Amino acid sequence: MSAFLTSMTLLCVLGISIGQLMFKKAALRLPAEAGLHDWIFNGWLISALALYGITTLLWIWVLRSAPLHLAYPLMGLAFIIVPALGWLFLGEPLHLQTLGGGLLILAGIALTARAA
Repeated sequence: MSAFLTSMTLLCVLGISIGQLMFKKAALRLPAEAGLHDWIFNGWLISALALYGITTLLWIWVLRSAPLHLAYPLMGLAFIIVPALGWLFLGEPLHLQTLGGGLLILAGIALTARAA
């Protein structure tokens, strides 16, 4: 994959990861007995859906040029990015097991990239 295509793929991963944090913020804003009004006017939810939509369009563009066996493994980075961003911006705990699993995912991504 070219450097530009790799960059666009990583941008997709980052967009999906940020979207996950936005979905979490949206969920925290919903009252226990949420009605349709609460869902429709939830700014975090609307923003997350918009980001996911844009990211999906970019991902489709990436897939026009990149082989799936090279592009898709990079999505595994979200398993590291999302917990790290959750810890950084939401104060969620970041456990040693999460970091260890993330390192295993990185090893798998590196292995996949070498096989290509």
